[in-house]
Amino acid sequence: MAKAGYTTAVGATATPLAAGVAKTVLCVICPAQFGIDLKKIRVSTDGVTASALPIRCEVMLSTLATNSTPGTNNTAGTVVQVYGQVITPGFTSFYSSTTEPTVLTEIDDFWLDPNKSTVLYDFPLGDTPDTAVSRGIVLRCNAPAIVNVRARFWFERC
Repeated sequence: MAKAGYTTAVGATATPLAAGVAKTVLCVICPAQFGIDLKKIRVSTDGVTASALPIRCEVMLSTLATNSTPGTNNTAGTVVQVYGQVITPGFTSFYSSTTEPTVLTEIDDFWLDPNKSTVLYDFPLGDTPDTAVSRGIVLRCNAPAIVNVRARFWFERC
């Protein structure tokens, strides 16, 4: 089957994290016709303190029950098709939430050093997390100290 791949990211300005407050850094939302198959995650920080404690990053599924409209309590993102036959994607995204979307279910987590670090993770073939229709995938971060985060998702329709 031919694939169509997409990407969405935090905008030009990195998402600021407040100390000790979990925040949705990035979310991609699928339409009612198909789900999301998450392929890659990119996360980086701009911290400068070598002794700073790590950031907890959570990859989560969301039912989008509340606080999930792009541009409301967050910044609307842009979904870009990067390969495959050009079709109307139907995906939307947002970043830098001021109110957390719900209902969230953690599917993976990792620690990220806040001192100018980067995580580039490609999910192994056959192990990619996916969603049901009309759902979302969220990256939520919680840092012990103030730091800025950039993030990007690569995904396909499923």
